[in-house]
Amino acid sequence: MTDTFALTLAGILMAGAPLVLATLGETLTEKAGIINLSLDGSILLAAMAAFAVSVTFDSPWLGVLCGMGVGAAIAGVLGVIGIYLGQSQLAVGFILTLLARDLAYFLGHSFSRQPGPDLGLWTIPGIGTIPFIGPIFGSQSPVIHLSLAAIFLCWWWMYRTEGGMRLRAVGESPRAAFGRGIRVRLVRLYYCLAGGALVGMAGAAYSLAVKPGWGRPQGCEGAGWIVLAIVIFGGWNPVRAALGAFFFAALQVSGIYLQEVFPSIPAPVFQVAPFPIMILTLLAVNMGRVGWVQDMVRRNPVLKRLSQSWSIEAPAALGQDFDPRKGL
Repeated sequence: MTDTFALTLAGILMAGAPLVLATLGETLTEKAGIINLSLDGSILLAAMAAFAVSVTFDSPWLGVLCGMGVGAAIAGVLGVIGIYLGQSQLAVGFILTLLARDLAYFLGHSFSRQPGPDLGLWTIPGIGTIPFIGPIFGSQSPVIHLSLAAIFLCWWWMYRTEGGMRLRAVGESPRAAFGRGIRVRLVRLYYCLAGGALVGMAGAAYSLAVKPGWGRPQGCEGAGWIVLAIVIFGGWNPVRAALGAFFFAALQVSGIYLQEVFPSIPAPVFQVAPFPIMILTLLAVNMGRVGWVQDMVRRNPVLKRLSQSWSIEAPAALGQDFDPRKGL
């Protein structure tokens, strides 16, 4: 029973790792005040490019770097057009996700259903023999270790460094940040690129680890849209957003087990179920902004502490254009 539970947790970590990487990337981007709606297409195009490069050069890690480059390039287009040309971030991001998705299927056609290399497993000496911990971390895909490390690094950078302070400043009050000598547009572009690179790494994780190979469907369709919801669910906090990603992964993994328990129910029901459940969870979390709910929370000490520990406050300047030529 213990081993089964440990293996289930290992499966959740594996399913959630790419979501965590993409969620952290979008959290960084939105914390800087930029909304990137190109995630879904970026993940698909990065997954295709990573697998294609891995097959061509027989190097999965080179494929990961290529996937990160693709994600950063798409985010860079959004950054230049949205930040420097002042065009709608939402419109540009939506167009980019459609373009990237179609390019992924078109350019990746020749690599469809081909065998290729994957990232394999990392074995940590001495951990494999530890009860319960061993099956979870003893021999796992490197994307799990990278995603867990990325959670800590993003949190540390965002809340414990001067760079993180600048990141939060340009997302909350770009004019005040500009007044203190921060190059707002450049900082936003940096985090747009960094976030895009993490999204690209998530795409590579899908095609080189979670579901090695490329085809249509790939298995990561729709992941970008759910990542956008998870960022809101996590309140733009990297740790809470990562927990939201693992929560969604747990819903997906539980659907696999429920198929065996209820064989009479069509399998697509369990495959689709995590999406509306996540949306309902997001709606429930956002109910805290409704007047009568806030009154109930204020009267209940337990709910009050819970709401304070899991508040959802978007960056004040999220999606807003900033032009330094207009003055302070």
